[in-house]
Amino acid sequence: MKNIEMNIELQRFRELSGYIEENINRVMIGKKNVIKLLLIALTAGGHVLIEDVPGIGKTTLVSALAESLSLSFKRIQFTPDLMPSDVTGFNLFNQKTGEFEFQPGSVMSQIVLADEINRTSPKTQAALLEVMQENQVTVDGVSYQVPQPFIVLATQNPVDHVGTYPLPEAQLDRFMLKIDLGYPTITEEVEILELYSDDSEIPSLDGVADSEDVIWMRDQVQLVHCAKSVMYYISELTAATRRHPDIKLGASPRASKMLMQAAKSHALLLGREYVRPDDVQALALNVLSHRITLNPESRLKRITEEDAINSVLKQVPIPEK
Repeated sequence: MKNIEMNIELQRFRELSGYIEENINRVMIGKKNVIKLLLIALTAGGHVLIEDVPGIGKTTLVSALAESLSLSFKRIQFTPDLMPSDVTGFNLFNQKTGEFEFQPGSVMSQIVLADEINRTSPKTQAALLEVMQENQVTVDGVSYQVPQPFIVLATQNPVDHVGTYPLPEAQLDRFMLKIDLGYPTITEEVEILELYSDDSEIPSLDGVADSEDVIWMRDQVQLVHCAKSVMYYISELTAATRRHPDIKLGASPRASKMLMQAAKSHALLLGREYVRPDDVQALALNVLSHRITLNPESRLKRITEEDAINSVLKQVPIPEK
C-alpha cells in the first residue's frame, strides 16, 4: 500500500511539473533543458543565477515562470544607483501615529527577478544575502519574513562586459544553480521570429499551478531517499574541488547540501523516489562551477571552471550501490 501511495504522489508531481514546463515552452523556444533546471531549483527550494549575453531571453524565461505559477512577482532592475533599502525596505515615520512604519522593499514577493544583478554596487548586491539564506530581511533590528514559496532568479551579463561588478563568493554560494542559456539554433531562431512576426508583445500565460502546489512539490522532494553512499559521493566531489591543483577556492559544505537537494528533485522529475549517482553527475556542473575560483595560472592556460569540475568528476570513484 505504501508503494502505491508513493506512485500516486510521483504521478502528481510529474504532472504538475509537466504542466509548468509545457506552459513556459509556449514562449521559450528550444530551452527544454534550461526549463527543467529551473523546475529543479524551484522544487528543491534553491535560487538560480542565469548568465549570458543580452537579448537571448533571460528575462522572458523568468517572467514566463512567474505567470505559470500564479505567484506574486517583483522585478528589481539592478542599476548603479539602486540602494539597499530599495531591495529590503525601510522604516518611514508616520506623523499621524507618531511611529515608524515598515515599507516593504521589492524583495517581499514570492518570485523575485534580480535583473542584471551585476550592474549594481557590491553594497546593494549584499542586500540579498540575508533573504536568500534566511528567507527574511532585517531593517533597524526587526526581521520580516518573506512570503512562501520564495525564490530569487537573478540574471547577469558576462562579467567582462562594460559596467559590471563581479558577484562576491558569498553571493554566488547562495545560488543553487547557475544556468547558461546559449544562443538558439537557426531553426529555433526562425521559430522565434515566427512567434513574434507581428512585433507583438510576449504572449501572456495562464497560471497552471499556485503557491500550495509549489509548497507541496517541495515537500515531496524532501521525501526522496538519498543513500549514505551517495552522500559520501557528493561530499567527496566537493572535497575534491578543495584540493584540485587548478582550483584556488573550492566548494563549501553548502554546495554539498544544495547538490543533494537538486539531485533529489532531478530524481523525482524522472519518476524515482531515490537518488542515484547519475542524478548527482547530471547537476554537478550547474551546482559547483560558479562556486569555485581558479588559480591565475590555470586561467592563463585557458582552463575553465567547467573543465575543472569535469576533471573532478573523472577523479572521484562512482559508488556501486
